Amino acid sequence: MFPPIEPFASGMLAVSDGNEMYWEVSGNPQGKPALTLHGGPGSGLGAGYRRRFDPERFLIIGLDQRGCGRSHPLVIDPAAPPLSTNTTQAIIADIEALREHLGVEQWLVTGLSWGATLAIAYAQAHPERVSEIVLLAVTSTSPAEVEWITETIGAVFPQEWEAFEAASRRKPGQRVIDAYYELITDPDPAVRAQAARDWCTWEDVHVSLTTGGAPSPRYEDAQFREVFATLVTHYWKHAGFAGEGGLLAGMDRIAHIPAALIHGQMDVSGPLVTAWNLHKVWPASELIVVKGEGHGGDEMIDLMIDAIARFAPVA
Repeated sequence: MFPPIEPFASGMLAVSDGNEMYWEVSGNPQGKPALTLHGGPGSGLGAGYRRRFDPERFLIIGLDQRGCGRSHPLVIDPAAPPLSTNTTQAIIADIEALREHLGVEQWLVTGLSWGATLAIAYAQAHPERVSEIVLLAVTSTSPAEVEWITETIGAVFPQEWEAFEAASRRKPGQRVIDAYYELITDPDPAVRAQAARDWCTWEDVHVSLTTGGAPSPRYEDAQFREVFATLVTHYWKHAGFAGEGGLLAGMDRIAHIPAALIHGQMDVSGPLVTAWNLHKVWPASELIVVKGEGHGGDEMIDLMIDAIARFAPVA
């Protein structure tokens, strides 16, 4: 990884529905524009993403997606716009607003986990604005993926899943994701808080093969838990707002865009089949499978840095 750097510019950009989006840029102002889309949904940007890019060759751009991170209002703020306005299509419009604000003609787009879903969706909506794509822990947030990560994966973690399912209080025939969505949008703040805690406990479980079972310290923050759980359940309930056929149905729009798809073979949260199916209909993509890692890992990050470097401008 490259040495830590700080942004040389940042700000808040007014977008639709009363939202203001946090953005920042670092690296070389004259470098090749490269956009990072964070995971979650609702994880926020963090700072480590900057170290994946050569700061001499890239103009490194990051944003906090609407409703989370340093963007405001947060999705759980009483003054926040209706949750129904927080959609993939709305975030795509936010990204375009930022591109225009920064005067970027075309950029390399990178994303991890949910960020991979968003990167593909953005590229399908605006293929002319994307030069290359680098994805790590590839997801497409399809109904099958949502069912896997909230229900079927219980075959791998039966004890933990039974606790997760019981806490959802789901009605007969109701999906677990729909039950949690009801809890996380309940008028009672105590109900929402408990649902967020139960949801984030499950998040730690299904990535435990990657982390060695260590809980994520970010879930210790009650506000983060509720923001994260609200946005994840909202987007998963609606299968990423990808429409009928999901992202696979639109792959012809980006089949020509060079891409690196980096995925861990041991990724229980998001099985390799998603990356495999995307790669099969993406002629310009390269699928890189890391046998000993799961939903992220040091080798995967190193391979992501290598892939980004291959798309760097010639010095």
